[in-house]
Amino acid sequence: MHYTAHPTAVIDEGCQIGEGTTIWHFSHVMPGSVIGKQCNLGQNVVVSPKVVLGNNVKVQNNVSIYTGVICEDDVFLGPSMVFTNVINPRSAIVRKHQYQTTLVKKGASIGANATVICGNTIGQYALIGAGAVITKDIAPYALVVGNPAKQIGWVSQYGHRLQFNKNGLAQCPESGQQYQLQNNSVQLIA
Repeated sequence: MHYTAHPTAVIDEGCQIGEGTTIWHFSHVMPGSVIGKQCNLGQNVVVSPKVVLGNNVKVQNNVSIYTGVICEDDVFLGPSMVFTNVINPRSAIVRKHQYQTTLVKKGASIGANATVICGNTIGQYALIGAGAVITKDIAPYALVVGNPAKQIGWVSQYGHRLQFNKNGLAQCPESGQQYQLQNNSVQLIA
């Protein structure tokens, strides 16, 4: 076994788990799911069939990742955040064939207790504030908060709020990386 799982974790046959991944107490990884290398799944995490997690994905405690969710490399899922996979669920109506795809792009972070309504894409390095409710696509590097979530700014790859000058340029205070804001879109330039 090239990954580590706590004895209370349930790892079903037919899933793929990458080297160096750690799975903690009372978590359940279901068949058909794919988990990349160096991931960390906290306590009480559920990974449903056909979920795909890239490399170095960090899933905090009490997160259920339902069929239809794809997380690219370096994604952070905060404690007790929620994904959905059907827009109009009903107990008496089976809608398993209506699961929608939710894509969380590379480096994005989703805060504690946030909810992501299915069928949306969260752009690379976006930062979703704690308790936010995502009801539409989120731009790369966007900082969003609230219910429904509203964009209030932009962040660097290191998660710092960017302050753009009159020329649309900003620098991350931690990394020194340079960013440009143009046409309501942020690009890393150096």
